[in-house]
Amino acid sequence: MAGLVYYSSASGNTRRFVERLGRAAVRIPVSPADPMPPMPGRYVLICPTYADGEGRGAVPKQVIRWLNDPERRAGLCGVIAAGNRNFGPTYALSGRVIADKCNVPLLYSFELAGTSTDIARVTAGLDQIRDQTCSTPRPMTA
Repeated sequence: MAGLVYYSSASGNTRRFVERLGRAAVRIPVSPADPMPPMPGRYVLICPTYADGEGRGAVPKQVIRWLNDPERRAGLCGVIAAGNRNFGPTYALSGRVIADKCNVPLLYSFELAGTSTDIARVTAGLDQIRDQTCSTPRPMTA
């Protein structure tokens, strides 16, 4: 069964999305001074995007810190990205960057705090992954 790990800044959009999923989740701390929480075994990462106009800084530094630990990176089996469509090509860029660098699938992307449709799709996709080894999850689509 895959757990959930997420990062959410002070805006709280990603936190609200995760809360609406109604599943246990581990939050990567906002402050670098705070210790990293224990890893939940195999997990799906939910990550917002923070990029400048050129795409720099898309992955939050705390998420990079989380993934720089080899054991935590090895537990990653897929990524779900949040973003804002107003930013065009950098929309949900963090998910594409993480998926490429960690060789895992980008499972889904949603805007801001997500819609009811996003919650339904991610819930259904996580239910499918729950009984898999997490090594071959597929994108979560309609």
